[in-house]
Amino acid sequence: MRRVLGLTLTGLGAFFLALALLLRFYLPGQVIKFPLNEYVVSTLTGTNASYFSQKQVVEVPNVSVKATSTVEGDVTAGSSSTAVWDDFTAIQDTTNNEPIQYNSQRSAFDRHTGLLVNCCGAYINNNPNVHQTGQGYVWPIGTQKKTYQVFDATLLKPEPFTYQGTTTVQGMTAYKFVEHVSNQQFSSQTLPGSLVGFKNQPSVTLPEFITETKTYLVDPQTGSPLHVAESETLSLEDITGATKLVLFKGSLSETPASVTTAINNANANHLKIDFVEDIGPLVCVLLGLVVLIIGITLTVSQRDYDDEEYEYESDEPVGYTA
Repeated sequence: MRRVLGLTLTGLGAFFLALALLLRFYLPGQVIKFPLNEYVVSTLTGTNASYFSQKQVVEVPNVSVKATSTVEGDVTAGSSSTAVWDDFTAIQDTTNNEPIQYNSQRSAFDRHTGLLVNCCGAYINNNPNVHQTGQGYVWPIGTQKKTYQVFDATLLKPEPFTYQGTTTVQGMTAYKFVEHVSNQQFSSQTLPGSLVGFKNQPSVTLPEFITETKTYLVDPQTGSPLHVAESETLSLEDITGATKLVLFKGSLSETPASVTTAINNANANHLKIDFVEDIGPLVCVLLGLVVLIIGITLTVSQRDYDDEEYEYESDEPVGYTA
């Protein structure tokens, strides 16, 4: 009986050791992924901004601005390898309680790397013909200290976000990535000539330019942004490069409440990752070793006991009777 129990425990110990290897080297790649059912609301605010009001047909200066972004995963459109998230952002003048702009984006991306893929009805502001490439909503799981190409939804192309050091956000380590765009043309607008100083022309078409700096503080373990800050100027210029109309100018930063939500989500994901990559394998190794040692000990002791009994019986004289 002891021998059977010993062999059973030895097999069970070997199983736990094999399970530890499986948890450490195979399972993380299968279960540590960006979720399909993402839902997060984040808010950025700023003061002393200015913008062109289409309702009032004038530039509105010195206002407070709020940008509210709602990201929601489309579970049915995703798969084991691809996530599909929808983002709707509303930018408002909170001083005058007026809308400034609405933006919508639907993106599909690799659930491990965060790299965009073109499928699943992806679009930018209802335009399905935009080819989205580079990083999308997130950085890779296990973000590195290097430059990443991140898709810019205004320029409709990826732009470099350079690594600029390590910092902390509410005690959590974060990598700092910064994008700089200087006066790049990305579109054009046709509007009444009198609005931009061309009184003798009923309408003019002017190129639209953007100058922006975006700073992202990213959790390197999960690849999720913890804090976002943006400074942006959108303007129309004539052929001489002179600014004819400022469409938007302001700086926005993520609110403390939104940062706290991002931190809490990252901490929850850290626990899951640590369990799969470290805690689970360690527990299996320790349990496997203990059970294996007990099993081997029982098996060997039973074998020694059998050998002793055999030697005892063999020492008795042949034909001996009591």
